[in-house]
Amino acid sequence: MSKINYLLVFLLMYSVACSPGDMAETQTTDDSWETKEIRTEYETIKLSKVAGGFEHPWAVAFLPDGRKLVTERPGRLNIVDGDEVTVVAGTPEVLARNQGGMLDVSLHPDYDENGWIYLSYSKPNEDGDTALAVVRGRLANMAFTDQEEIFVMNRFASPGRHYGSKFAWDNKGYLYVSIGDFGANPPRAQDLGDHAGTLLRLYDDGSVPSDNPFVGHDGAAPEIFSYGHRNIQGLIINPESNEIWGTEHGPRGGDELNFIEAGKNYGWPDASLGRDYRDETSFHAGTEARSIDGMVDPVYEFLPTLAPSGLALVTADNFPNWKGNLLAGGLRAERIRRLYIEDKTVIHDEELLLGEVGRIRDVREGPDGNIYVLTDEDPGALYVIEPAES
Repeated sequence: MSKINYLLVFLLMYSVACSPGDMAETQTTDDSWETKEIRTEYETIKLSKVAGGFEHPWAVAFLPDGRKLVTERPGRLNIVDGDEVTVVAGTPEVLARNQGGMLDVSLHPDYDENGWIYLSYSKPNEDGDTALAVVRGRLANMAFTDQEEIFVMNRFASPGRHYGSKFAWDNKGYLYVSIGDFGANPPRAQDLGDHAGTLLRLYDDGSVPSDNPFVGHDGAAPEIFSYGHRNIQGLIINPESNEIWGTEHGPRGGDELNFIEAGKNYGWPDASLGRDYRDETSFHAGTEARSIDGMVDPVYEFLPTLAPSGLALVTADNFPNWKGNLLAGGLRAERIRRLYIEDKTVIHDEELLLGEVGRIRDVREGPDGNIYVLTDEDPGALYVIEPAES
């Protein structure tokens, strides 16, 4: 065999052996997308592409120096710096199948002091099943170092669906983590001994606050804050009031906006506004009713179907007519819904970006006050919404 052939074989074997997070790799993003100016009901906005070429990106977070972190479901964490995208080395092994893989990313509220970055992902076991796990680590020389696995859900299951996996921080420094029902066995969401179908509340190191609502209850997982959730994929906490809002998928219809409170049961699968996938005239299999006493009804049902994913609260002054509104992203719907809320009631619902960028996976307000949108495509991209120049 020639030296060239030996070299080709070596490079092929090396590329197969390395996971996506094993080594840093830099590429230049495609900037050919044209900036658009769009008139909405109350704001004229400018939509621009920040970075592209991602493989099913899932979440975006913002470093203090202006760089962005973007996760990709196949198992990568990227740093976006101008028009360069670099893969961070050393991230955890994931089992990327269907909806599973590398999922949310978030900075600790005191990141400037401690440098902690949090990742959620589908962790495999020896049997090929997965559980949602949370790890924290620090960035050093384009590598994910000082890793600490702070949470693994208490039951592994067949991989593929409903991981939930959204992070949010309240103004007391507690970390909230959503976990879906994992799809195959919806009644798990009504079992307080099971993490599936819940919203968790943790200290930043993964330990359990003593005032969590189910601490000390026989058979209950102490991390649980609320339960009866199908699949929360939009989660935001108002930094002033500590009010928690979540958007979650229904089955066929029944996509929900929920106001989430400690210890409450949000109904799934016993109560749902959704319908059976095989027969729209009947409720989802196993569902007893649209509403049940003792279970919390959604604040709002998204009609038509949104397939919610990504939720932002507008707090900055960049868009004065949107301040205090929620921006709910949609996958299948390929749009954002702007929700004006008074007294926990949706007063107005405006449709934004319909079909402009494709399936919307994440919506975040950046430190600069602009709105960032991530698309779940291959290739997917990161976009920014800014005020149009007057």
